[in-house]
Amino acid sequence: MKNLIVLLIILHAISHQSAGQSNETDFSFIFMTDMHWTPERGGNEAFQMAIDTANRLGADFVMTGGDLVYDVLRGNYEKSEQLFNGYKEAIKAFNLPVYNCIGNHELFAIYEESPEDSTHQDYKYGMYERHFGDTYYSFDHKGWHFIVLNSLEVRGKRYIGMVNEEQIDWLKKDLAKVDKMTPIAVTVHIPLVTTYKQIYPKKPITEVPNNLYVYNRKEVLDAFVDHNLKLVLQGHMHWIEDLNIQGRTRFITGGSIAGRPSWRRVDDRGDGQFYNEEGFMHIFIKGQEIEWKYIDIGWEARVGKR
Repeated sequence: MKNLIVLLIILHAISHQSAGQSNETDFSFIFMTDMHWTPERGGNEAFQMAIDTANRLGADFVMTGGDLVYDVLRGNYEKSEQLFNGYKEAIKAFNLPVYNCIGNHELFAIYEESPEDSTHQDYKYGMYERHFGDTYYSFDHKGWHFIVLNSLEVRGKRYIGMVNEEQIDWLKKDLAKVDKMTPIAVTVHIPLVTTYKQIYPKKPITEVPNNLYVYNRKEVLDAFVDHNLKLVLQGHMHWIEDLNIQGRTRFITGGSIAGRPSWRRVDDRGDGQFYNEEGFMHIFIKGQEIEWKYIDIGWEARVGKR
């Protein structure tokens, strides 16, 4: 009887130790996309509301999905610098690390109407890189491998969804160093997979490559064939979407801080489309299981006001 009691005590201790080890690998993080930081329309105030809300949630870090500012596509160096500096100053209020992703609105001076052109040192990715560093990179966190990709290229003074060949080569080298069983999460701005055009087909795609999804997404996803790609976080569409592809990979499009259209969202614009509240994703990782909650930041758009 004494031996049985000792055995039960040992088993109880082991079970508690195992549970503790499992819990130590569980974590949560914030996915916050399409912030469109601007001092106009109260956008800076709304972003501060999002930061304050995120700081109360006990997450490990923040991942952004691009479109940090609104915007630098049309150039104007002084104004663009003010936007980048304003966003950088704003994110200092986070009490947790922030991992940024480049969006189309961070592509400096690519539009025809820009007073600067391709000869400017900050053209396209230059301004983003000067302020935030590499446009693609990876890091590890509690047994997961996170990859941030740059899903943007420029063709004919317009942006398109594409992961360029230099980046594909880097991605393959990065994955070669990752154990094939390690769960992987990828962040992109332009979606790899989305049903948006199937749900709202009013504006037909007239050409590809285009700016609604990553044109060479097959090439990107093929790089992960022998790896454990569990999660792809996407921005750009300003709507919420959660696709579970063959029970293998979740493709989550994370709504937006700025609403849709930017800082002018109303519930019904008379176009048959549904517009999500301004907010962000709180994502929970339990082992390799993924759950999320959409957090409404409580902002009310100041339609027509500046």
